[in-house]
Amino acid sequence: MKKSIIKDNNNNDYIIKDLKSFYQHIMDYHHSSTSLHEENGHYFTVDDDFRSKIKKLYQNSN
Repeated sequence: MKKSIIKDNNNNDYIIKDLKSFYQHIMDYHHSSTSLHEENGHYFTVDDDFRSKIKKLYQNSN
C-alpha cells in the first residue's frame, strides 16, 4: 500500500495511516467552511483546497 504523506500547518510531514478513515472524517466533520483538524499532534487548516487534496489522494489510492 502506498503511503499518503501530507504537510501539516507547521510544514511537517504527516503519514496518513488510514486514508479512507481520514478522508471520511474530513468529509463528515469538516465538509464546508474553514476549520482546524488535529490528528496525533498535527494541525491542519481544512478548507476547499485541503478537502480537494485529500479527495484526490483518496481517489488515486483506489
